[in-house]
Amino acid sequence: MNDSITIRGFVATEIKSSTTPGGVATASFRMGSTGRRFDRAANAWVDGTTNWFTVQGYRQLAGNMACSIRKGQPVIVAGRLKIRTWESEGRIHHAVDIDADAIGHDLSWGAANFTRNTGGQQQQSDGADQGGTPGTAGQGGGGAGADAAEELPDFDEETGEVKEDAA
Repeated sequence: MNDSITIRGFVATEIKSSTTPGGVATASFRMGSTGRRFDRAANAWVDGTTNWFTVQGYRQLAGNMACSIRKGQPVIVAGRLKIRTWESEGRIHHAVDIDADAIGHDLSWGAANFTRNTGGQQQQSDGADQGGTPGTAGQGGGGAGADAAEELPDFDEETGEVKEDAA
């Protein structure tokens, strides 16, 4: 079963960054997504129910989240949906999490500026450890994955385009 999901919404909390006991960088935030519909009788847009998610990112994505995402910003999140259920004091509780593969600003609300990571491998969606130093977006951070960067095409650091000789 494929539990992939893409959600548009707003960041509801500040980013919480940490490291697992195994040394993997993590970051998370709460996200609210509210559907809207046009009510013809009232001739106005009406908010629907707000769904709440905890968005979790790992490794290089975690570092990029901490550098790029702020409370209140509109974002689009793609990842794997996970629903947790537990019982406490006789009540059943549910939590909806998204293990993010990709996160970006929703550009239908405004403009953003992209800075490519340098000195490390690109994030892969299989979640394998990619090395590099989390939180070094645009800072030329090297880390353990710097040797593997030679496998990637040579990019122009200002434009992010592949250089002519590497194409």
